Amino acid sequence: MNKNEIKQSCAREALKYIKENSIIGLGGGGTIAYLIEYLVEKIKEGFKIKVVTPSISTKMLCIKNGIEVLHTSSADKISIAFDGCDEVDGNLNALKSGGGIHTKEKLIASMAEEYILLVDDSKFVKILDFKYPVVLEILKDSLSYVETKVKELGGVPEMRVSNAKDGFIVSDNGNFLMDVKFEQVEDIQKLERNLMNIHGVIDTSLFVNVVDKAIVAGEHGVRVVSG
Repeated sequence: MNKNEIKQSCAREALKYIKENSIIGLGGGGTIAYLIEYLVEKIKEGFKIKVVTPSISTKMLCIKNGIEVLHTSSADKISIAFDGCDEVDGNLNALKSGGGIHTKEKLIASMAEEYILLVDDSKFVKILDFKYPVVLEILKDSLSYVETKVKELGGVPEMRVSNAKDGFIVSDNGNFLMDVKFEQVEDIQKLERNLMNIHGVIDTSLFVNVVDKAIVAGEHGVRVVSG
C-alpha cells in the first residue's frame, strides 16, 4: 500500500467508532480528510452528525461538504474525537508539533468521551524520542521568562517564525509559539508538569494522559492500541 492507501485504511477503521446523531471532534491532516470523505458518503444515506474542530482547514472542508460545524464554545461534551500527531508511543504519550493549535486540540480532547489518534506505523514508537520539538503556546509578555525557565529544564527554545510573515508567528488565540527541543527525556510526565508549571505557558504540544486509543495503519493492516 502507498501512503494514501494507508491513510484511507486508518480512516475507514475510525469510521466504525462514530455513532449517528452524535457530536464528534475532528483535528487536521490527510487521514482526517479521508474520514470526512467517508462521512459524506454516509450522510448522503441519511446518517446525521455534527462536528467541532480546532482546524480551519477541517472546518472549511466540512462546510464545503455540507457537514454542520458547531462553534466549540457551544458544546460542553462530545462523543468522540479524532486527531493526528507527529509521534505517539506505546504508553499513548503523543507529540503534536506541526499545526500550533494544540491548546484547542487538548480542549476538544478533554471534552470527548474518547480521544483517538489516527497514525501510520512510522509515527508509532516504543517511547517518544523527541525528534520533534515540544511547542509551547505562551503569553507574549512571558517570552523572556519562559525562555529562561525552559533552559533550566534542559530545553533549547526557539521562537516560531515564517518567511511569509514578519516577526513571530501568532497562534489563533493571539499568543506566541515557542518550539523547545529536548534530548534524553527520562520522565515524560514530569516534563509535562514542569512545563505547565511555568507561568505564562498556556499549554504544550505534549499530550500526556490525554489519548485513549491510537489507530495505527501500515503495510500489514490496521491495529488499535489502547491505554
